[in-house]
Amino acid sequence: MNSDLSLQEKLYYWFGFTDFRPGQLEILKYLNLGRNVFGVLPTGTGKTLIYQFFGKLINKPIVIVSPLISLMQDQVDRMRYLGEKKTIALTSNLNFNEKKKVLNNLNKYNYIYISPEMLSQEDVIKSFKNIDLGLFVIDEVHCIIQWGPDFRPDYLNLKNVINYLNFPQILMLTATASSKDRSSIINILNLSNVKFVTKSVNRSNIMLSVKYCDDKEDKNNKLLSLVNKFKSPGIIYFSSKKIANKITNLLKVKTNLNVEAYHSDLDSENRYRIQHQFMNNHLDLICATSAFGMGIDKNDIRYVIHYHMPSNIESYIQEIGRAGRDGLSSIAIILYQDNDETLQYNLLINNIPDDSMVSFYYDNYQSLKNTVEDKLDLLKYYYDHHYSLDETKNVFKLRSFEQNNNLNAMIDYVDNHSCRRNKLLSYFNESFDNHDDKCCDGNETILDDSELLNQHDYKKDNYIKNWHQIIDSLFNKPLN
Repeated sequence: MNSDLSLQEKLYYWFGFTDFRPGQLEILKYLNLGRNVFGVLPTGTGKTLIYQFFGKLINKPIVIVSPLISLMQDQVDRMRYLGEKKTIALTSNLNFNEKKKVLNNLNKYNYIYISPEMLSQEDVIKSFKNIDLGLFVIDEVHCIIQWGPDFRPDYLNLKNVINYLNFPQILMLTATASSKDRSSIINILNLSNVKFVTKSVNRSNIMLSVKYCDDKEDKNNKLLSLVNKFKSPGIIYFSSKKIANKITNLLKVKTNLNVEAYHSDLDSENRYRIQHQFMNNHLDLICATSAFGMGIDKNDIRYVIHYHMPSNIESYIQEIGRAGRDGLSSIAIILYQDNDETLQYNLLINNIPDDSMVSFYYDNYQSLKNTVEDKLDLLKYYYDHHYSLDETKNVFKLRSFEQNNNLNAMIDYVDNHSCRRNKLLSYFNESFDNHDDKCCDGNETILDDSELLNQHDYKKDNYIKNWHQIIDSLFNKPLN
C-alpha cells in the first residue's frame, strides 16, 4: 500500500494517469506517514488530485476549506463528473432544510467543501466534531495571511477550529507562499510536525511583460489592441468593480469579442452562468476582480492582463497562473500608468481601520455590534475573540506595514527593466539565469541574423533589440 509501485498502480487505476506530477507523490508519502503537510505547487499541477487520492486511500471523510462558493461548486461538479458522487459543498446557497440534512449526514460524504465562515458557525463545527475526519485540507492557504487580518477574519479562526476538532491531520495547499509567509501561516494555525513540499513558482510557458501607458486613454487603446490581436480566451484583472464594468462595456462596443464582467456585485446565479459560459468557450474574455478570478479554472487561457497593478507579488503569481495551464505558450501583461499604485495605496488605507475607529468601536460596542458594515464586522471579530484595544490596534498597524512593503515590492517589479522572471523568482528566493526571447520583455538580448529575420523580421544590422519591441512584434501573431 505504501510502496511507490502501489501508489503508481492506484494512480492509473483510479485516475488513468501513468505518472504523478511534481510534488504529488512526495506529499502523499508524508500524508501516509501521518504528517501535516504544507504544499507549494504551481497552478495547474493537480493539487486537487492529492486529497482526492488520499481520500480513496484512507476511506474517511475529507474536509476542504475553500475561499469561494464558485470555486467550491466548480470543484464539486468536477469531482462528481469523475465519479465522486459523495461530494458536497456546504455553502450559503443551501437553504435551512438542505443545510440541516447535510449536517445530519456528514459521515456519508467523502469530500466536503466549506468556507471558513461556515465552518465557524456553532451548529456546523459541532457536526464536524461527530465524524471520523480523515484529513483537514486548507486550499488556497495563502488566504490566511492575505485575507485573514483585515478582510475575512474567520480565516484566523481556523486555528480554533483545528483545536476544537482535536488537531486532525492537516494538508495546506497553495501555488505561492514565500518562506516568511509559510512560517507565518504555521504560527497562526499553531501547528507542529509539518513537512514542507515546495516546488518552483516559475511557469516558463508564460511570457511576462509590462506595457507603460501615458494616460488612461493610452491604456485603453493598448488594451483594445492587445485583446484584438491575442488568441482567446483571456482574463483582465481589475482592482475596481466599477472600472471592470466600464471596460467591459468598452470592449463590447469596440471589439467583436464576447465579454462579461465577473465580481462580487453579481448574484450567485449570474456568477455561475458567466463562469460556465467562459468554461464552455461561449465567452472570449472575462473582466474580473482578483478575488473572484480565483474561481476561474480553465486550462486554455492564453493571456492575463492586469488593468490595475496588483497589490502584491503573491497575488500576481496566483493570478497570472490562470494562464497556460495546458502547458502552451501564454502571456501575462501589466498595463502601467504613472501613479497607478495610488489606487492600491488608497485601497489599503480604506480597508484597514485606523486607531480612532478601533477606539470608537470598542467604546461603543453594544450599540454597534449588530451593525452590518465590512469594517465593523471585522472589528466585531476581534472584540468577540477577546483581543484587547491595544492588541487590535497593533494588528492593524502591523498589517498596514506589511501591505505597504508588499506593494513596494510590486512597484519594484513594475519599475524593473532587467529580467522580469528573475525579479519575480528572487522574491521567493529562487534563482533564474535562463532568459530567452520567450521569457519576458525586461532585458536587452543579442539575437543572431536568422532569429532577427525569421522570428521578428528585423534588419540584419540590428543585433540588439529592446524587449518592448519584441513583445510588440508578438502582438501581431497568435500565440501557439
